[in-house]
Amino acid sequence: MRACARWRAVGRDSRVCSRFLNASVGFGGSCFKKDILNLVYICESYGLHEVDRYWEAVVAMNEYQEQRFVRTIVHEMFNTIVGKRIALFGFAFKANTNDTRESPAIYVAQKLLEERAQVAITDPKALDNARLHRAMNSENLEFAGGPYEAACGAHAIAVMTEWELYPSLDWERIFESMEKPVFVFDERNILDHKALYKLGFNVYPLGRPPLKHF
Repeated sequence: MRACARWRAVGRDSRVCSRFLNASVGFGGSCFKKDILNLVYICESYGLHEVDRYWEAVVAMNEYQEQRFVRTIVHEMFNTIVGKRIALFGFAFKANTNDTRESPAIYVAQKLLEERAQVAITDPKALDNARLHRAMNSENLEFAGGPYEAACGAHAIAVMTEWELYPSLDWERIFESMEKPVFVFDERNILDHKALYKLGFNVYPLGRPPLKHF
């Protein structure tokens, strides 16, 4: 069975559904990691060590996805992001919520700041909760009122949350407002990558070949 057919088959199970199978840097929220670690504890209690190692590996792979995403940003932006403005589109762990608990955007923002980037965060609902994270305390951090403000003067955009707003933005306007060369890292695969490439963006989808101008 081809991969896309397997994806559709698993997504038809209402206990899973396709919403849990979309591209992402990693899962977030207050439940998934906690529930998996509970499984690890139960398996350890019953001596099922191969099984507990399996579930531990799920958490480790989730953390690896976050690390790999940041490494990709740094590598593709000529191995340095010092002083470069990077706009994070979305901070909630999923769309249609203001919940930022265990959001992959927390780790991504932290690491970008450690690399001495200028980080601008925008989110339709989650900005107030984003400000509450202790990791979000830096003179190089800005909370922008909207995506156009966040993108203005930026070298790159990282789409962190699958808000319906983002694909419908005026991307030509965004391109004109940004520093060149312009990068888009779409970790949710919700944008029209070919259209962005034609505008002049260097586009990096998650799990797909990039569209680059150099």
